[in-house]
Amino acid sequence: MTGERGGSHTDHVNSQQTGLRAGNAPGNEPSLFTQAQAAFSPSRWQQTGNNSGNEAMTPAMTPVMKKAAILAIGDEIVAGLTTDTNSGYIARLLRGAGIDITGFFSVADVEDEIIAAFRRALEDADIVISTGGLGPTADDLTVPCLARLAGVPLEMHEPSLRAIEERFRSMGVEMPENNRKQALLPQGAEAIFNPTGTAPGTFLRLPGDRYVVSLPGVPRETIRMLEETVVPRVAELAGAGIIASCVFSTVGLSESKLDELLVGSINPAEGRLSFRAAFPKIQARVTAWGRDPAEVEERLGRMRMAVADRLGDHLYAIGDTGLEEEVGRLLRDRGATLALAESCTGGLIGHRITDVPGSSEYFLEGIIAYSNEAKIRDLGVSAATLEREGAVSEAVVREMARGVRLQAGASLGLATSGVAGPGGGSPEKPVGTVCIGIATEEGEWSRIHHLAPRSRGWVKEMTAQIALDMLRSHLAGLRVGS
Repeated sequence: MTGERGGSHTDHVNSQQTGLRAGNAPGNEPSLFTQAQAAFSPSRWQQTGNNSGNEAMTPAMTPVMKKAAILAIGDEIVAGLTTDTNSGYIARLLRGAGIDITGFFSVADVEDEIIAAFRRALEDADIVISTGGLGPTADDLTVPCLARLAGVPLEMHEPSLRAIEERFRSMGVEMPENNRKQALLPQGAEAIFNPTGTAPGTFLRLPGDRYVVSLPGVPRETIRMLEETVVPRVAELAGAGIIASCVFSTVGLSESKLDELLVGSINPAEGRLSFRAAFPKIQARVTAWGRDPAEVEERLGRMRMAVADRLGDHLYAIGDTGLEEEVGRLLRDRGATLALAESCTGGLIGHRITDVPGSSEYFLEGIIAYSNEAKIRDLGVSAATLEREGAVSEAVVREMARGVRLQAGASLGLATSGVAGPGGGSPEKPVGTVCIGIATEEGEWSRIHHLAPRSRGWVKEMTAQIALDMLRSHLAGLRVGS
């Protein structure tokens, strides 16, 4: 199971408190409110042509949709060269809006096969959302396939063309002629505004009250268009009206354990509970929908409190927040600074810390001291300690943390050492044995963990996650070790 922890560490983390930030407490966290009707703004949805079979939709004239299929288009997807992250994300958002997913499809960049895939998907679904095939090259075939599917010609959508031209002008680049292709839409389709790319999306109504939404394959473009335009529009068609959701970011749980912990916490008549496990993020999401904003907000608030109570010590933030982001916030709020001494994690903690914008405010220095010689030379670790305790020991990581803190002049030093495998273990210290230490002006703390002997990469990533959680717990005033 993705993100599942092994060995004794899970039980150890279970005893910690969360240190949830006061400004993001369960009763104060703002919901992700979306008024679905706003998706009908002409700035985002613009119809082309006047085909009577593809007229612009309004809630009053649209039958309720309840089932959706998701189609990923591209040779690179089918060949396994690119991982399709879009489909799962789309599914989570749609399920949160009360729409069931009938299936996932993928197809190569072959026109007849794309059309056949759309037809298969539409057999059981009210709407198909596709990704990919909207680029300017010859193998980008989604829009011509949609035109064939609907039996209508392609038309140049002038607002989209002007938007593409303006994007190239803003970059100081002359627009290639083939980018004009991206402004072609099936007659009667609506263009979906793309705020981060050149290709507009397409919303198309087909005979028999079936719908197709086509989006770019680039995830950062797809996500913005989904969240800001597509899902609110689809939710309106599904009769959801207003959607409000809340994300819970957890630590110390696998997806299966998270599911088990939250069984019965949400009344299905009031909302929907879903999960996302993409380590290091293990999250739950609750979603409510309805017509009355006040009623939806009140219902979401009840569900938010119920889930937070169940999660207890495992909840570190309400919102889509990485552990490194929460650590950064705590450091910034306390005016504290950090220095790292990494051995088995090989700079992975520093990478995550510096992935957060503004981390230069609190992160001073990172040292990868892999050999014993480097630990002695660069961190001042005692040769006697290394000889007596070994590099993978609580005593050594405390000295590592102390040394890097003093050298950098930081408020806190954080250190790691361990046996990542697959070799190097011993009966006393098998693969998966890791030690983490923290040093401050007030004192030093350390812990030893015995992780499951999985892959080398897994041990490194898990150690980095545990270390960040140990640092977070210390900053939140919680007990972190001996």
